[in-house]
Amino acid sequence: MRNLLFLFLICFSISLQAQELNATVVVNAQLTGDENLQQFKTLEKQLKEFISSTKWTNKKVKPQERIDCNFVINIGEYSGNSYKATLQVQSSRPVFGSSYTTPIYNVNDKDFSFEYVEFQNLIYNPTQYASNLISVLAFHIHMILGMDAESFKKEGGDDYFRQAQNIVNFSQQENYSGWKLEDGLQSRFALIDNLLSPTFKEFRTVLYNYHRRGLDTMSVNQKDAKNEIAIALSLFNDMNRRRPNSYLLRVFFDAKAEEIEQIFSEGPSVDIANLVDTLNKVAPMHSSKWRNIKF
Repeated sequence: MRNLLFLFLICFSISLQAQELNATVVVNAQLTGDENLQQFKTLEKQLKEFISSTKWTNKKVKPQERIDCNFVINIGEYSGNSYKATLQVQSSRPVFGSSYTTPIYNVNDKDFSFEYVEFQNLIYNPTQYASNLISVLAFHIHMILGMDAESFKKEGGDDYFRQAQNIVNFSQQENYSGWKLEDGLQSRFALIDNLLSPTFKEFRTVLYNYHRRGLDTMSVNQKDAKNEIAIALSLFNDMNRRRPNSYLLRVFFDAKAEEIEQIFSEGPSVDIANLVDTLNKVAPMHSSKWRNIKF
């Protein structure tokens, strides 16, 4: 009996270590008019189990170190086993020395079509294509892991971003949108291609400096931290001059615009005239928020 209990505790510990994500999954089928069908509830449950139980990295992760993330699937229509939907993906990470969690990744994937048979096995293989359902989720999960790692360590997200690119490459074999160059400037292909391109090299520098030099030092010296955040954001000027209104900028500010507004609208004042000018240039879609920033 003791041996069985010991074996159970080992297995339970391994299970905990394999769970890198603290994921919430919502399948919303209201637009179909059949939102109460059991197949949608089963899909939601299976996806949560798939995301939470799959071992996405080789790291040993403690429960408190799991990344908080949300996946909201809005199903627009379905026919038999075929579904057309959009997917909203969000993730956040804690800020050092505080109870605050900062948003990191916020993407609305509008090209999410997939096949699903109720109770089908959902298994991720990092080296081959399984289905568009698994590929899309795995792509965004690796983006979450990469963005989170990058916010703690320079180039810390490399392995995850490369795997996201691998997923793009082997998913191109099927006729689903979002995986190819011709699928537009706001596709999964464009997102990872831009992130790994030297044309957008400042993006990853901003991601690290904003969080480690800025937010994570806020509890020590709020004024210095705000200055570091302003300096980090100013790096977007060069990137925006080379490629204005890029998808990466949209992804960053979709996650960060409200937070930036709050940071610079309260607390000790800093000279941010140049910052406001930068923000209006690189993220004009959030100009109403930038007007609330105080000097």
